Amino acid sequence: MRFVLLILILLVVAGLGYIRLAPSDAARWHVPVEETESADFDGGAVRVVEASPEDFAAAAAFMEALPRTQVLAGSTDAGRVTYITRSAAFGFPDYTTLEYADGTLKAHARLRFGRSDMGVNRERLEGLLAALQG
Repeated sequence: MRFVLLILILLVVAGLGYIRLAPSDAARWHVPVEETESADFDGGAVRVVEASPEDFAAAAAFMEALPRTQVLAGSTDAGRVTYITRSAAFGFPDYTTLEYADGTLKAHARLRFGRSDMGVNRERLEGLLAALQG
């Protein structure tokens, strides 16, 4: 019985290690935001709003100020930047892409592992929009 318990513990630790250390492929996550309307879905959300270039820069600054967040790929100069934000407890990665073109800001936040993010990505985007509105 102890052997089985030890194996289960090792499997959990290995799984959590993989989640925290798995490489993030920029080619998979740093992609154009195709959606044209705001929407919520299992594991993420999209927000599409009218914005200025200054709003885009402010949105990027908001993302960069979030704890456990770093740039995966892109830049504001390029018009698209993708961030990884990791959960505090286990380091689960969420990806947020900000894209700006022709007076429209698109923000797409989604999870990598699992099926539900318990609304975390939607809340992140709502916080971003609230910060832009001042």
